[in-house]
Amino acid sequence: MAGAPFDDVPDVTEVTFTQMVSASGLSATELTELVRYGVLVPRDPAAATMTFETRWVFTARTASRLRRELDLDTYGVSVAMSFLERIEALEVELRTLRARLG
Repeated sequence: MAGAPFDDVPDVTEVTFTQMVSASGLSATELTELVRYGVLVPRDPAAATMTFETRWVFTARTASRLRRELDLDTYGVSVAMSFLERIEALEVELRTLRARLG
């Protein structure tokens, strides 16, 4: 998503809910549901207004792309995202084991 907000601003450490909606391509409802499913984690879940660390922008964009390309609902996106997270963890573990065998 070239030219999207925050692409050229490495100093930004926090984004608002509205900025996250804009940067991710998700609707406010979808974003709220993904927070409820644990895919996205706000800085302070108890705060009246959600804010996110900028690292969550990438996750939200990935969720948006999965929703769009695979025509998934938000629950389906949350399942797919958990599988992607697990795959990434297994790849890290595999690289570590390969390095030990070296």
